[in-house]
Amino acid sequence: MPVARLDGIDINYDVKGSGPLVVLVMGTGSPGRVWQTHQVPALVQAGYTVVTFDNRGIGSSSGGAAGMVLDDLVADTAALIEHLGGMRARVVGTSMGARVTQELALARPDLVSHAVMMATYGRASTMQKAMSKGERDLYDAGITLPPTYRAAITAMNNFSPATLRDENAIGDWLAVMEYSGGERSAGRRAQIGLEMRAGADRLTAYRKIVAKTLVVGFADDRLIPVHLSREVAQAVPGARYEEIADTGHFGYLERPDVVNRVLIDFLR
Repeated sequence: MPVARLDGIDINYDVKGSGPLVVLVMGTGSPGRVWQTHQVPALVQAGYTVVTFDNRGIGSSSGGAAGMVLDDLVADTAALIEHLGGMRARVVGTSMGARVTQELALARPDLVSHAVMMATYGRASTMQKAMSKGERDLYDAGITLPPTYRAAITAMNNFSPATLRDENAIGDWLAVMEYSGGERSAGRRAQIGLEMRAGADRLTAYRKIVAKTLVVGFADDRLIPVHLSREVAQAVPGARYEEIADTGHFGYLERPDVVNRVLIDFLR
């Protein structure tokens, strides 16, 4: 994978396909390769050039320790688009990556033609703040959860009841999660509950977004309940809102066919 030196940070990225540019922005602590299994092949087949990348401090990208704020990730994404030619891109993000996407659309309308935010919010709820603080405290205490317990908690928090009831499906997911995603890093720690310099409540600001916008809510999302995503859609002028049933926070992995269909329909 190529590496771009952008404003003193090495950003590890990958490009596939040909056609209009689509940039995929991943969520907290996850590398860009998570998009590769389902979304990248579908988008390439639909006729797009698709870019995935590791946010700063994650995977093979550098930086991302003390003092990181969401604005830094927004600037990194803008710099990567400029590095790739500076054309207006279709930008798709999930969770933290969705917040990066909506802030990029606001700050750099010259770089974003379409903005897709999956599992997003414009203000942090009391429960979200408590969860983020608990995750930071756990990390700072040096506690490493046993892989089996971490896998079970991750599945419980991120999948829908429909998937949790499916004995075959959830067994496979637990096996995958037990052997992946447990690494500790300064970048991952810095991204937990990441705030902006501009403040936590951004709904009023989003009234100025001019990119064509789609907000996707995952109906059974425990981490970012759909009412928070709806608030973002209501704030952005002309935004379209889609809610996908039987999906949790990992909806793009849980029901990729449905998510990809909604995504490609909008981007076209």
